[in-house]
Amino acid sequence: MQLVWAGTDDWRAESVLVTPADDGFAATGVQLGIAPLPYRLDYRLTTAAGWMTRSVELSASGMGWQRTAQLTRGEDGGWTFRAEVDGAAELPEPACDPEALGDALDCDLGFSPLTNTMPVLREALHREPGTALLTMAWISVPDLAVHASRQGYEHLWTTGTGSVVRFSSGAFTADLTLDGDGFVVDYPGLARRVHPGADR
Repeated sequence: MQLVWAGTDDWRAESVLVTPADDGFAATGVQLGIAPLPYRLDYRLTTAAGWMTRSVELSASGMGWQRTAQLTRGEDGGWTFRAEVDGAAELPEPACDPEALGDALDCDLGFSPLTNTMPVLREALHREPGTALLTMAWISVPDLAVHASRQGYEHLWTTGTGSVVRFSSGAFTADLTLDGDGFVVDYPGLARRVHPGADR
């Protein structure tokens, strides 16, 4: 399936092709944005059984610069990270401390509604009441630095076409509208899905 989101807090767009697999999926996407500087981000994400991140390959570029990174979670639960930088941009370095990611199961790609789906599906929060408090490997975009991020998910209610799940990180909260497959339709303050629409 192909999913397309438009940013609501800034000019941004993202298109991703998702290929389902047993208890997981593979995704290839592109994100375009203008803040903190104009960029294009291409990524390839694969998950293992249970929708846990196996690897994510990233390439961010803009005028006069490009950087690539790969974040991988091994079968033992340990993370590895490598990155390359070409050209100069006023961005933080694409750094990562794999040990700091601890027991994280998922990556969380900055500005992308796609990666909210993995913990939701694993915990079945798109279908039934429940909560989850998780550590995520949050990837800052477009600099590609990786940080440990403590996040919460809580099923609020079901709708005729899906569900509403509350996302929290520190003092920030947002009530995400999801379709019946657990993919984000509306992420208040960040993005709204424009293809396929909420009434598909």
